[in-house]
Amino acid sequence: MNTTTLTAATDLDGTLDDLSGIHPGIDHIRHGLALLAASTHTADRLQTIIAALAGSDGADVLTAIAHTITHLTNPDTQPAVANLPAERRKACEHHGQLAAYNLNDPDLRTHTSNASAAISSY
Repeated sequence: MNTTTLTAATDLDGTLDDLSGIHPGIDHIRHGLALLAASTHTADRLQTIIAALAGSDGADVLTAIAHTITHLTNPDTQPAVANLPAERRKACEHHGQLAAYNLNDPDLRTHTSNASAAISSY
């Protein structure tokens, strides 16, 4: 895998910088996204990466993020949520479920699926 250096500040750079230091898990995600963006890919690999990020309903990074949010906002799996007052605990869990529902919207995958498909069309 070849990598290229991102020379100009991009929206991605700014977003990744904003996420720095929150948690080691987030830092791993940041580094992975930066590596994906800075690497030169073959057409086949690029098609797979695009689909894996947000183009394969139920088997992509968006789905994993949705499941992670549900886990993190569930009082049965997160003591910090379980220890909240009842109203706040219910609100946290409910909004986590709504976030996961929205992230699983098939429309979010339309354009990435089409981008992936366009690569194999050539």
